[in-house]
Amino acid sequence: MHVGNARYVKREDLPEKVPVFPLTGALLLPGGQLPLNIFEPRYLAMFDAALAGDRLIGIVQPSLLETGEPAESPRLPLSNVGCIGRITSFAETGDGRYITSISGVCRFRLLSEVGQGHPYRTFKIAPFMADLSAEDDESTVDRVELLRVFRAYLDANKLEADWESVERAGNRTLVNSLSMMSPFGPAEKQALLEAPDLKTRAETLIAITEILLARDFGDSDTILQ
Repeated sequence: MHVGNARYVKREDLPEKVPVFPLTGALLLPGGQLPLNIFEPRYLAMFDAALAGDRLIGIVQPSLLETGEPAESPRLPLSNVGCIGRITSFAETGDGRYITSISGVCRFRLLSEVGQGHPYRTFKIAPFMADLSAEDDESTVDRVELLRVFRAYLDANKLEADWESVERAGNRTLVNSLSMMSPFGPAEKQALLEAPDLKTRAETLIAITEILLARDFGDSDTILQ
């Protein structure tokens, strides 16, 4: 995996622990980019430390209750799986904020929290090493069905897309980009993150979109024709 000016190939290329940035409803996938507006002092400190070090942070959602809503706690419980991101773009606003973009490296599983004496939280992690090789078989993705559902969603919401760029995108880029930009809730975003492979993520994305269309616009079979 080549991200920014760095290459991540083996376990030694990744840290044993990462600072984590909890974000409800945010999804970062390997190879994707997530823009961030940083303003809380503890996360400004996190980004200062990351920029002075390996430029890596972990994006993870707060844990979800059975209702599907984010849990509330002074030490917010976190979801078990997140994604490591490398800071690849950074700018100061002049009013105390940072405008940054982070690029996805690989997913990880939280192991244990590590006390670091910082205002932000740090965890030992177990990276999903398979994400670095990008060996998923892109041919297993049902591209025709994915584009059909995507077009139906756009039509139902009176939205447009740059179809020339969509047609040029490979299956991996297409599936991950649509997953990240999808307007789904935290539970759906987490399901897309935790999908074991590209084919399953594409199938999950199609299923969630069909459910959304049926819920908001009536019979999804009619919409998808």
